[in-house]
Amino acid sequence: MNTSRARNVLGGKLRACSFDPMTGYFRDGCCHTDEDDVGSHTVCALMTEEFLKYSVSVGNDLVTPRPEYHFPGLKPGDRWCVCAARWLQAYDAGYAAPVYLESTHERALDVIPLSALMEHAVDQSG
Repeated sequence: MNTSRARNVLGGKLRACSFDPMTGYFRDGCCHTDEDDVGSHTVCALMTEEFLKYSVSVGNDLVTPRPEYHFPGLKPGDRWCVCAARWLQAYDAGYAAPVYLESTHERALDVIPLSALMEHAVDQSG
């Protein structure tokens, strides 16, 4: 995996998503991906109460810690690299989490239209 060339959905260099909690498919703080990442953990999202509740309701529990997977469990305010298809599912249901475009890997566009991501974009510094 060559992470130095990773691009975000805007075409720029992929920025970190979160180091606390440590996120990413590779637990490197970024939404890097490769062919082994079948879930495409490419969307850097800001967790909200609504998104987390919705995720649990459709069988994707992002709240309960799973130490065996180095997963701390999430709470509102955390940033996390979520699966592109799961984000799109929440978007379609009206529960999309805010997105950090500069930290969202360009591979998310294989699943999600840029316009949908842009509807929920938040400032990178926020």
